[in-house]
Amino acid sequence: MPTETRHGSLALSRYGDRATILIDRPAKKNALDEATWRAFVEVASDVAADPEIAVVTVRGAGGAFSAGADIAEFVALTTADDKRRNDFADAVRGGEEAVARMPQATIAAIEGPCVGGGCQIALACDLRIAAEGARFGVTPAKLGIVYPVVSTRRLIAAIGRSAAKDLLFTGRLIDAGEALAIGLIDKVVPHDALDGEVRALAERIAMNSRYSVTAAKRTIDAISDGDVDEAGLEALWRGGFAGEDLVEGARAFLDKRSPRFTWRRSAG
Repeated sequence: MPTETRHGSLALSRYGDRATILIDRPAKKNALDEATWRAFVEVASDVAADPEIAVVTVRGAGGAFSAGADIAEFVALTTADDKRRNDFADAVRGGEEAVARMPQATIAAIEGPCVGGGCQIALACDLRIAAEGARFGVTPAKLGIVYPVVSTRRLIAAIGRSAAKDLLFTGRLIDAGEALAIGLIDKVVPHDALDGEVRALAERIAMNSRYSVTAAKRTIDAISDGDVDEAGLEALWRGGFAGEDLVEGARAFLDKRSPRFTWRRSAG
């Protein structure tokens, strides 16, 4: 049976080797306030500490991924002092990075609006699957603010400089088809097929070696970020030869059966 814990407006449910983080502010279309950004740090810490979780899905309640920032807080920031503004900025950065740094594979399951801060969270995930009817936008220019540096880097990595400038300069919303075409998401499915598609992908990932997936994520992210610790990544590669997952994987291949991996040690 699934188990659930809550951190403010985030609900973390676990079912076997899979977990789901639910942004649960449906009355606000899951707009991200400061408390929610901070809750991502707490939830990500719970996830990272659980050796049984292989794959994490991030989604929103009530048919919306996230409509972006809670604008009421932005209004309050206009009259706040520098410390208050910096505290808010630190909360946003910390929440996004907590999602990005979870060692497990992460999937954003997107329906409805995925705008501004919602795009930050989606791009912090490893993979993104959207339902038809989802809408995307990066809209700081409509509010007179600036998109975070790390978030902009992820946006450029996904869709390229020109497309990133288009979205940031115009603040326009795009549909799931265009988001797929420019590389903002990885797949579009009919709305009633989203849950099944995400579940099937999570199951395929969870069947594989936890060590291999975690090491692959660390290596790809390091190369993409230009922050390559070659000695550390080399150690991950060499470490695989000493692991019990290789014993099981090779034996399963020779026996023509599916492997049953057990190695839960962190790839780090």
